[in-house]
Amino acid sequence: MQPPDPHARLRFDGWIAGVGTASGTRVVVGHWARSPFGPFSDVMLERPDGHRLLLAPTQHTADFIAETYTFDSVRVTPVRVGITSGSWTVSAGSLDLRLTLGRRSLLGFLLSAVPGPIAARPAWTAVTDPLARLLLNVRTHGSSGGRTEWYGVRDLHPITAVAATYEGRALGPLTPVEPPVRFGFGSTPRRPCVVRITTTVEVSGGGSAPRTPPSAHSADEAEGDARGGYP
Repeated sequence: MQPPDPHARLRFDGWIAGVGTASGTRVVVGHWARSPFGPFSDVMLERPDGHRLLLAPTQHTADFIAETYTFDSVRVTPVRVGITSGSWTVSAGSLDLRLTLGRRSLLGFLLSAVPGPIAARPAWTAVTDPLARLLLNVRTHGSSGGRTEWYGVRDLHPITAVAATYEGRALGPLTPVEPPVRFGFGSTPRRPCVVRITTTVEVSGGGSAPRTPPSAHSADEAEGDARGGYP
């Protein structure tokens, strides 16, 4: 396969979970059923002292994410996300995380009522960005690392509890994501939640964009596993 167009728009379809903890550590987990790299998961973590860490499963995914967002350190390590009814378990290097999910919120019902093909379009963010700023204090369109991104949010579930350890230390109970994380142009919502999302990234100059498409079969399996974990 030939490399993608240097100004290609790459699509990542999956889920993002964002939580704060009493220790001051904030964690954002991306779980992607479909992406130009195939199915994968990654973790962005900001410590109380402001140090921003990326945990990614391969050097290729680490390079791409680090070229799109800003980190103080990057580690390549297996990232595993397990989803069952009402919970997520995440293992990534020295981080272990268990999230308990609540039922879909009213906002989640409204978001899920929008047809997927429409919600995933970058143009749809012209509608959702003002609402996201007002209701969630987040942005759904912006630029970071010289790349432009569009976040097509398609569902939302609150996170009601977290059990987390990092480098052998418990991070404490669930808190709002405060202060906001500083990886890119916008943070995750202040209230801990899992959002169903289609992220479009416009790549200029190629960078670490993937050279081959993922297996559609494996992506479908990953999406089916993830979908089954919601109440």
